[in-house]
Amino acid sequence: MTATTEATYTVTGMTCEHCVRSVTEEVGEIPGVTDVDVDLASGRVTVRSRGEVDSGAVRAAVEEAGYQLSA
Repeated sequence: MTATTEATYTVTGMTCEHCVRSVTEEVGEIPGVTDVDVDLASGRVTVRSRGEVDSGAVRAAVEEAGYQLSA
């Protein structure tokens, strides 16, 4: 059985609930991701997954949604 992992990222450029939905949908499509929690106020995105998720895949999904991961 694969362990559940959790990683938190900071996303810049989100200003509204539409932004939250866009990021949630894009990151949620990454294989293995089981849950995405986006906190608009802090810009934090918590990704839960089965096994490790490549941070490059998260960055690509956030950029596809139109936002940026903080360095």
